[in-house]
Amino acid sequence: MSQKNVRVRFAPSPTGPLHMGGIRTALYNYLFAKKNKGDFILRIEDTDQGRYVPGAEKYIIDALNWCGLAPDESPVSPGDFGPYRQSERKQMYRQYADILIEKGFAYYAFDTPEDLENMRDLAKKAKMPNWQYNVISRTSMKNSLTLSADETEKMLANGDPFTIRIKMPRNEDVRFYDEIRGWVIVNTNNMDDKVIFKGDGMPTYHLANVVDDYNMKISHVIRGEEWLPSAPLHVLLYKYLGWEEVMPKFAHLPLILKPDGNGKLSKRDGDRLGFPVFPLEWTDPETKEVSSGYKEKGYFKDAFINMLAFLGWNPGDSREIFSLPELIDAFSLERVGKSGAKFDPDKTKWFNQQYLRSKSNTELAELLQHKTSHDVCLEYLEGVAGLMKERASFVEELLLDNYFFTAPKEYDAKTLRKKWKPATATNMELLKTALMTISDFKAENIESVFKDFLLKNELGMGAALPNFRLLVTGKGMGPSMFETAALLGKDEVLKRFENGIQSIENIKANLAT
Repeated sequence: MSQKNVRVRFAPSPTGPLHMGGIRTALYNYLFAKKNKGDFILRIEDTDQGRYVPGAEKYIIDALNWCGLAPDESPVSPGDFGPYRQSERKQMYRQYADILIEKGFAYYAFDTPEDLENMRDLAKKAKMPNWQYNVISRTSMKNSLTLSADETEKMLANGDPFTIRIKMPRNEDVRFYDEIRGWVIVNTNNMDDKVIFKGDGMPTYHLANVVDDYNMKISHVIRGEEWLPSAPLHVLLYKYLGWEEVMPKFAHLPLILKPDGNGKLSKRDGDRLGFPVFPLEWTDPETKEVSSGYKEKGYFKDAFINMLAFLGWNPGDSREIFSLPELIDAFSLERVGKSGAKFDPDKTKWFNQQYLRSKSNTELAELLQHKTSHDVCLEYLEGVAGLMKERASFVEELLLDNYFFTAPKEYDAKTLRKKWKPATATNMELLKTALMTISDFKAENIESVFKDFLLKNELGMGAALPNFRLLVTGKGMGPSMFETAALLGKDEVLKRFENGIQSIENIKANLAT
């Protein structure tokens, strides 16, 4: 298949918010399509109307757009292969189910839910807990294989409820090549007669996805590992409908695992361990429960996408930071692994930290402007960003040290206890006098005067610098003290010296009593 024919689809169900595993599937589809100059299609698979959740489709579209994975064709940007919601394609599916019946590859099943439940109960009593409707059990059920043609026609004419099931052949090997896992071989004796058309007039996923992929000219089906057991059925449907020559290539992606590697990552894991599993915040329309999202938690979309790309794929070298265009250039299905990928929340923060550090001080200052109520200019915020970005993982953390905006009201107890000695107040008064002599209050000038002060007074760095920081910031540690002082300005630093020396002396006096 030539590159110009590459067409892939991301086909989620609108049954709730889009899990990060779904976004990872969308990402790999998007990367593969763009790498091969193809099309990335969003199809909403809403055949199960009973599980439809209001707002879920909009959430899916908003999430893809935030991640920068805008589809080439979708319900909101249709192309030549619509409609792009399965519920709007409802009329086309029955004809294919009828073709399968006519060819002898499917049959009508008239079993009621009670009939099926009774058979399961009987199977349990007979020590067969995993009863299936299959090549053996169908011979004792109420379907067009056990009923006469007249009985079947009569029941259909009467409008009796029915489903349409695939007629699984006995003891045949179904073979297909998975682009990630290699050859997959499943014997039909291990497969059941799945329902392909439901009593409500809607197809099940199995028939609908095959029909839609055929009609939308999908070249590659890249989806989660959970669909691997269904793939042999889909291969048979392509064969039975006469579409083997245009059957798409399959690639089943590995699971995203919990941080400890034991099982598939779920929302409960995120709630328990304190990290999001959804790209955007989601409010349940019924319970009003709010689930956190990566966007609202302060993650950059590029960092989120970069992190997701590495959950199952690697570039084959030591690089870890990739822009979306770089991911497109580097991506291949050959480098997607078979085994599950453990999610690491700390690594996710690391990715965000790298993207934060890569941004200019001006970019960060513009982001900070929307997050602070302090009346400061952009240039000042650039200075804050420059001092703090090596110590932060999120933009909000650039504002955690409030001393950039207000004088300290409290002082680090550990530093005060260990470093503030009986002679410190006198020494800090001398330092204040030295700082007053600086006409150009730049970091290098402050550092030079400070070092001269140490020499003149025969003080070590450890005796003076922590107390300098304590007076100006109230903290025991932080970014360069000389650059911090220069940003705050001479008047503010001297004022903090004046107020701080007396405040700390009072604290020490109270502790002594």
